[in-house]
Amino acid sequence: MNRFISLKKIDKEEYGGVLCYPKRSPEELAKRLMEMAQLGVKAVSFQGEKKVNGVPVLGKGCVGIVLLAQTDKRKVAVKIRRTDADRAEMRREAEMLETANSVSVGPKLLRFSENLLMMEFVDGILLPEWVETIGDTNATLRLRRVLRDILEQCWRLDGKGLDHGELSQASKHIMIYREDKACLLDFETASLARRVANVTSACHYLFMGGETARTIGKKIGETSKDHLLAALRAYKRKCTREGFEAILKACVL
Repeated sequence: MNRFISLKKIDKEEYGGVLCYPKRSPEELAKRLMEMAQLGVKAVSFQGEKKVNGVPVLGKGCVGIVLLAQTDKRKVAVKIRRTDADRAEMRREAEMLETANSVSVGPKLLRFSENLLMMEFVDGILLPEWVETIGDTNATLRLRRVLRDILEQCWRLDGKGLDHGELSQASKHIMIYREDKACLLDFETASLARRVANVTSACHYLFMGGETARTIGKKIGETSKDHLLAALRAYKRKCTREGFEAILKACVL
């Protein structure tokens, strides 16, 4: 379903249960619709591979539901806090995303409210699917370029002191979009308080184990795990650019 539905028609169209998932109430729905309007949202489109109460959405997690929305100027992604989320508002996640944006990582934060996070809409496919489907004559070069881009973004997050927190199992957290650009998604568990592990976690996911790592190995050649582990251990002791370059070398990037 690709059509956009005006906010004024959401309740009549019986999609209010998505905006207030999993517990809907007239008061909460009215509040969230008002917040959407205040952020500049004019309409919402229910589409995507995930489903909430049988309704397609862009994303569904423990904290929020992600929908495609329309403002006067553009399409945007709106993350709506679940009514059973382990947090009372979206401010902290907005601050984490804003910190990531300061080093050119993540979808651009546009605005936020108590229950909503409005971001740049990244129209792409998740990394595992992209890795599986890429198969043209430049596949190896393209894949190496994307992998380096991912690790460079992780390096910038490490330098900022922001730990993403989910990159060791990153199947849902890396999107590939126009001209083979990578975008790290979902900073709901990110932290400035714990020790950073973005580069090391991403390397384990991309090169050390799991189906995506095996597919990557088949397409660009297997990475020496001993060399990579040695480089990662050295990097963990002191997160220097020299140490990071040694990791890229071990990954043949």
